[in-house]
Amino acid sequence: MQRMTVTLDDELVAEIDRFMQSRLYNNRSEAFRDLARAGLQQAHEATDEKGDCVAALVYVYDYDVRELPKRLAAIRHQQHDLIVATMHVQLDHENCLEVALLRGQTAEVRHLEAQVTAERGVRHGRLVLVPVKVSLEKHAHGTRRAHKHVHVRVREAGS
Repeated sequence: MQRMTVTLDDELVAEIDRFMQSRLYNNRSEAFRDLARAGLQQAHEATDEKGDCVAALVYVYDYDVRELPKRLAAIRHQQHDLIVATMHVQLDHENCLEVALLRGQTAEVRHLEAQVTAERGVRHGRLVLVPVKVSLEKHAHGTRRAHKHVHVRVREAGS
């Protein structure tokens, strides 16, 4: 393990300390390691358009914006091959939260995210993306005969 010295302004240190307290970290080193890993993963994901992924697209939208629920449903139907499952929650009289679980090519998943979050009335959107390797394998489970089915394995960062 290596030791590093970093200079930070007081406001950033205070924000990091609040983060540490809210997440119950014992020391700054643990918090910085996790923040660095998360930042590196996010940077890697932002540049990796090749390959497959699984993802969760979380967005909040205003139900009362003209035709928005209908437009969002049309997008979901057009991209049905990427969407594994969805969940819809009414937050209040106007706002709905939706979570779409996705699997497919990274570029296509990002395109779906851009379509959804660009709609007028979508107030918040975030994509959590996990790079995976998809393979079709034939083998048996327990006493069942061997058969082919898809396996999805998480790719390590940088691979």
